Amino acid sequence: MLRRTVLASMAASLAAPALADTYPSKPINLIVPFAAGGPTDLMARIVGERMAKELGQQFIIDNTTGAAGSIAVGKAARAAPDGYTVQIGHVGTNVANGTIYKNLTYDLLTDLVPIARLPQNPMLIVSSNQLPAKTLKELVAYLKANPDKVPGGTAGMGSGSHLGALAFFAATGVTYQLVPYRGTGPAMQDLMANQIQVMVDQSSNSLPQVQAGKVRAYGITAKARSAAAPDIPTAAEGGFPMEVSIWHGLWAPKGTPADIVARLNKAAIASLQDPAIRKRLEELGQDIPTPAEMAPPAFASFQKEEYARWKKILEAANVKVE
Repeated sequence: MLRRTVLASMAASLAAPALADTYPSKPINLIVPFAAGGPTDLMARIVGERMAKELGQQFIIDNTTGAAGSIAVGKAARAAPDGYTVQIGHVGTNVANGTIYKNLTYDLLTDLVPIARLPQNPMLIVSSNQLPAKTLKELVAYLKANPDKVPGGTAGMGSGSHLGALAFFAATGVTYQLVPYRGTGPAMQDLMANQIQVMVDQSSNSLPQVQAGKVRAYGITAKARSAAAPDIPTAAEGGFPMEVSIWHGLWAPKGTPADIVARLNKAAIASLQDPAIRKRLEELGQDIPTPAEMAPPAFASFQKEEYARWKKILEAANVKVE
């Protein structure tokens, strides 16, 4: 009996590395918290396609929308921790929502395992071409003259565009109507059609529309002008200093084996080191993290710091959903 037990234990120990060596043996589900066409979806497709080449398996994009990404994150937190569910998110979905949504059924800092930090990009303050304002000061004056009458888009409470709007309100002392969408992709379509008139949006989503002349840009929320759009002044140059960047990342359900997390992290790093991928992301105004910043422990520490930072900001603004 003892001999059988020892043999069974030996067989199990030998099988474990073999199973790890075969990962991944099937497609990986990549949960995206917003609708197709927005900046997070774009990041998922750019990075996911390149990671798929590294891993030899396809990433299946799963756009799960609603509640500013909290539904998608919950779906990821409840998934089997086998390496076949990965969630992409950003500072809104995986940091701010922990303060905004009081009844989450999961903990953002403990129920998900950080895989890799991904690029971040500043926001652009943009409007419909039909708005009369031509400069940031003129936009602020227009909003002051029309308090809470101008509709502005967000991807929902806690989204990057919502956080950008809060920063804009704090910097300028003005407000506008916050119209929630299931992603900034649909919001951008309505901005171009003048169904909404203003938005503080990630540059990766809005810059192509600015360059195509479909919307107007007033400023970028960064310390310096972007190399991808040197003609757009910083918000500080426009008279209203504000610095806001939306970073992205990858997570897996708690309990996902460390060797699988390491394999995914390695694939993510290789993707962002690819010259073609770097060029494409930089053209969208993205700042690319170093491999050290992408490491799971470093990313986990960064996420905790950002959680504490935004908790103070959101509580001061009394932003919450019961």
